[in-house]
Amino acid sequence: MGLLSRHKKELQKARDFYDSIDNLDCPYFSVPITFNAKGFHHLQFSAGSERSKLSQINKFNLIPKAKEIIISSGTLQQYRKQLGAVGKKKGRSGHRDTKIMQYWGFEGILGVDREMVRVKVIVRQVGEGGPHFWSVMSDTNFKRKSNYKLASDDIVDG
Repeated sequence: MGLLSRHKKELQKARDFYDSIDNLDCPYFSVPITFNAKGFHHLQFSAGSERSKLSQINKFNLIPKAKEIIISSGTLQQYRKQLGAVGKKKGRSGHRDTKIMQYWGFEGILGVDREMVRVKVIVRQVGEGGPHFWSVMSDTNFKRKSNYKLASDDIVDG
């Protein structure tokens, strides 16, 4: 099976699973996390360009792991707040409205033995809207490291 036919198959499988999720309760948030079209689109495109087919397939295969992490994450690992452009360009000036965007990162280590993978899930909120799934990625180096550390050596137990 070629990459394009594999991509087409994985895309449909991922779309069906993604569409079945709708909303998830996350222990960190007091409101449900929505799985909307923006999040699925971001799995395929970034900064206006299409991701490679292989990268998309990898992200599609991580969607079930993203679900697992969201429903079990009560601890935040990363947070970012920034001003971001929203909507389409207006008129000749190309002006776009901006809103405050917040990003939360949750990580989990899933699997056992050589099948362990570290997965990061990003949840985004635009302006006053509700939080929604934004992205998922894995640390592919995790499998190759024999002695993986989750924290730096300078953490002191005090």
